[in-house]
Amino acid sequence: MPYFNGYLIALLNHVKSAFLLLGWALLTALTIGTHSAAAVTSSQAVDARHSTAKLPARSSVLPAESGAQRILIVGDSISAEYGLRRGSGWVSLLIQRLAAQKIPATVVNASISGDTTSGGRTRLPSLIRRHAPTILVIELGANDALRGLPLTSTRANLDAMIQLGQSINAKVLLLGMQVPPNYGARYTADFANVFVEASRKYGTALVPFFLTGVADGQEAERLFQRDRIHPNELAQPIMLDNAWPSLMRLMSP
Repeated sequence: MPYFNGYLIALLNHVKSAFLLLGWALLTALTIGTHSAAAVTSSQAVDARHSTAKLPARSSVLPAESGAQRILIVGDSISAEYGLRRGSGWVSLLIQRLAAQKIPATVVNASISGDTTSGGRTRLPSLIRRHAPTILVIELGANDALRGLPLTSTRANLDAMIQLGQSINAKVLLLGMQVPPNYGARYTADFANVFVEASRKYGTALVPFFLTGVADGQEAERLFQRDRIHPNELAQPIMLDNAWPSLMRLMSP
């Protein structure tokens, strides 16, 4: 896997140097990123029928058509358009595709660069109350691994988020992530299984590896930004295609 053997390994070597030179503070800054404007926060929601609309109130988030879906996406920099032109990330492309296919839905992107499953778990109750989603998409976990957080914590946080979504009868989609082999064979397998086990336990939809065709292909180098961590604009349609079939199944009556 070119990405695993090159791009994330480069990141991890940099992180090791950061530990020696500056400690945890620099690691946190590296993970979260210095460009806070790249995060798409929960205050930014776009109806699939409109290309731009800031909707600060819950009532304005609800679509006009009866039965239209309300999709809440809780993720990290992968979904927050980190380092990308506004409107070019996979969530923006999702909104455009829904509009083009005349599928009534509201998409709320509550993704924040650097977020972990713990952060998502903390933020989710207020997001649920505000947006009352019919579909909850969880794209979190990569930063847990980068920060060396225990898998027991990641597992518990995912469980709690899924349970909260299902408590209001929202359908849940997990966008799984993977880590490179240099984490060790056992950790690599255990990390990937966290998403699989959670999906089986609660009967959620699952994309086992959200970056399939991006991080594990022969053209990985051209699909990542210069930091060799974040997918670039060329990768976003591939990521949408990875999530689209599962989303369409969840949106079916």
